[in-house]
Amino acid sequence: MVNKAETLLREYQAKRDFTKTQEPSGKATRDGKSTELRFLVQKHDATRLHYDFRIELDGVLKSWAVTKGPSDNPADKRLAVRVEDHPLDYGSFEGTIPAGEYGGGTVMLWDEGTWEPINDPHEALESGDLKMKINGHRMKGEYVLVHMKGRDTQRKAGPARENWLLIKHHDDHAKDDGELLTERFTKSVSTGRDLDAIAKGLKPRKQTETEADAVWHSDKDKAVDNPLPKAAKAVARKGKAIEPPAFRQPQLATLVTDVPAGKDWVFEMKYDGYRCQAAIAGDQVRLYTRTGKDWTDKFAAIVPPLTRITKGTALIDGELCAFDSKGRTDFSALKDHLSDGGPLVFFAFDLLELDGADLAKQPLTERKAKLEKLLGKIESSSLVQFSAHVTGNGQKVFDAVAREGHEGIIAKQADAPYRGERTKSWLKIKASKRQEFVIAGWTPSTKKQSFASLLIGTWDDGKLVYRGRVGTGFTVNSANALQQQLNARSRKTSPFAEVPRPIARTAKWVAPELVAEIGYTEFTPDGVLRHPSFLALREDKPADAVALEHAVPAVKSAPLSGQAGIDAAEAAGIKLTSPDRVVYPGQGVTKADLVAYYVAISERMLPYIENRPLSLLRCPQGRAKYCFFQKHDTGGFHESMKSLMITEKDGSQEDYFYITDLAGLIAGTQMNVMEWHLWGSRIKDVEKPERIIFDIDPDEGLGFADVRAAAITIREELQGWGLETYPLISGGKGVHVIAPLRASAEWPDVKAFCKGIAQRLADNEPDRFVATMSKAKRKGKLFIDYLRNERGSTAIAPWSPRSREGAPVAVPITWDELETINAANQFSLADAAARAQQPDPWKDYFSTTQSITTAMLKKLE
Repeated sequence: MVNKAETLLREYQAKRDFTKTQEPSGKATRDGKSTELRFLVQKHDATRLHYDFRIELDGVLKSWAVTKGPSDNPADKRLAVRVEDHPLDYGSFEGTIPAGEYGGGTVMLWDEGTWEPINDPHEALESGDLKMKINGHRMKGEYVLVHMKGRDTQRKAGPARENWLLIKHHDDHAKDDGELLTERFTKSVSTGRDLDAIAKGLKPRKQTETEADAVWHSDKDKAVDNPLPKAAKAVARKGKAIEPPAFRQPQLATLVTDVPAGKDWVFEMKYDGYRCQAAIAGDQVRLYTRTGKDWTDKFAAIVPPLTRITKGTALIDGELCAFDSKGRTDFSALKDHLSDGGPLVFFAFDLLELDGADLAKQPLTERKAKLEKLLGKIESSSLVQFSAHVTGNGQKVFDAVAREGHEGIIAKQADAPYRGERTKSWLKIKASKRQEFVIAGWTPSTKKQSFASLLIGTWDDGKLVYRGRVGTGFTVNSANALQQQLNARSRKTSPFAEVPRPIARTAKWVAPELVAEIGYTEFTPDGVLRHPSFLALREDKPADAVALEHAVPAVKSAPLSGQAGIDAAEAAGIKLTSPDRVVYPGQGVTKADLVAYYVAISERMLPYIENRPLSLLRCPQGRAKYCFFQKHDTGGFHESMKSLMITEKDGSQEDYFYITDLAGLIAGTQMNVMEWHLWGSRIKDVEKPERIIFDIDPDEGLGFADVRAAAITIREELQGWGLETYPLISGGKGVHVIAPLRASAEWPDVKAFCKGIAQRLADNEPDRFVATMSKAKRKGKLFIDYLRNERGSTAIAPWSPRSREGAPVAVPITWDELETINAANQFSLADAAARAQQPDPWKDYFSTTQSITTAMLKKLE
């Protein structure tokens, strides 16, 4: 019995001599395993170059010759001449038809995939209005074939040749400008060969000279297709087809301020692209965004090389990127290449599954070794690249990356497993400042059709906080396109919790749904971006998850060892009584643990505290019980707690404590000292201070952001007087702004200067600052406490613990770090101990030579 397909193929077979052409004869039939209908386009260099558009129906490929090739611009109506039906196995044909034979010339498989009829396809063919959805590598979205009845081409013999139009529908895949599809894609979707290579019979997987020398280029006119890895199909197990692995929650990196040290860290380039998981089962590939969206269609250009990675299954974590003109990965270039067909590259940096085996619990270096083996030999021009790493030497890696203008590096613990959450075993260190912000409004422009600037923010505790305006970084086309998206999200009320009135007056509000990546130089004291520039929209990141990214110290907190404290006390000749007594109940920190902390930080702390008169906060029963200050030696202390006779204001003399070494810190801890407060002068000349300090005391209702902003204002004021300053987060509520001095001026002059600075700030901004301790005058304001700058007054020592819940520490930081600090008490004992092993944030403190002069005092009068 003759089936329908055989009947439909009679014309095809009658036109060909299969003893002379390599074309399939049409004997093969559908395997029946897949229910999807196949679609393909073959570029055919015959008497006249054209593109053969084919869709599977009734066991054959319905075919049309499209003279100018398909287009993704709805304005283009491409003539499509219907030709004879072709057999299904013709869909994989790529080669040369001998000259003189029907259709003689070279055939390239230009696109392939599946198609879905929107209505009944038989009725649509009959009526001449065949609507379809195409899921190809190059052709995507809805198309329609329209029969121009009455305009068919009459022939001398046989029926008229049907003339149809192939038209793109308006949808997300439509483009109304830019290069033609046929100009963007000139090589085989299957083998990467061009027509000339196919005509010459070059083997698909043997690189031509051009391919071997291929390089990535941001200019699509100069870019070339890259050689593809070896082809492979999934191997079925027990008669069942293998499916690609499921998406996994990705591991995310924590933003940190410095580069971790040690050989237990490996360092990779931080790529500027789309985070992407490639789930592979032979020639089946699924590509997922960071949030698990299936973007296989959007990332279709990278699918062919991934299909040739393995015959089995794999789940690869990586980043999809494009390069700018300087050879750097660039997100803006990626967005352009995704729309215009420019070259892409997939950087593979982790392997989570291989042939059904879960690798997540294996150490990172073992996973990467398996990944490198899986990828095999990789040319510099390959579409899939292995993300190499360097072990140790992190600072040198970062410096080199920063010099070349790249975004930064990722530090990963070499022996850590893969965890689907944000962790500190992966750290990111940025060479440039940039992050995502939510677009919630725009300001109109009087000179152009689109906006003048975008109004952006981040979410904080359920509120959208205003972060500033962005008016640069747009092209005319990108601004106009973005304006359309803004218009579609228009709303009447502001999504922000609060916006400055002058800006709100003219603003247009939108639903906070769009996410933009913004580059900037820094934040102002009130949390607004300085010099922001638009980079690109981020479709892979949900708007409701965009929060301000705060950098933290790179090192991981480690528990303190009580035994180390006991050993250190014994080595110092100090008997540590009740070493297991808990002094911080909430954290379980013992007396011995506290000694271990001083062992860890003594080299950092001692230069600031040694040989200074001290005032001690003692808590004999731990911080939760009664505590008291003691500054005079009443006996009972170990000899390492030294004392000095100092004349008081009334002429009497008193013993004051001071220490010179670690033993002094241990001796104080044995006597239940929990806080160390120091004078501003040294014992060699107690009348001449070696530093000044401004403490910021906020009224109730003011937060740490207000304190941080005040500290920056004080810094800027003192810079105007030629004084360099260093910030210390107090471990309590505030920030201390400290300026080291040469011991030249005496206490009365130093106090007068500091009082003058505080009063000057209060006079300049009376609604913000106050320079008096009066509670009545401080409502809603910040008291600038200058009173610590007088003889006998003390302030908390750098690196000293505080007798407060959480065991916080007063920690030196840099001014850049201050912008990322959330609270003055955010460093625990363990955090501070780990931080002390990192580069010194105050490395220039003791080499800063400056003083308060008579001229400065007169200027303040």
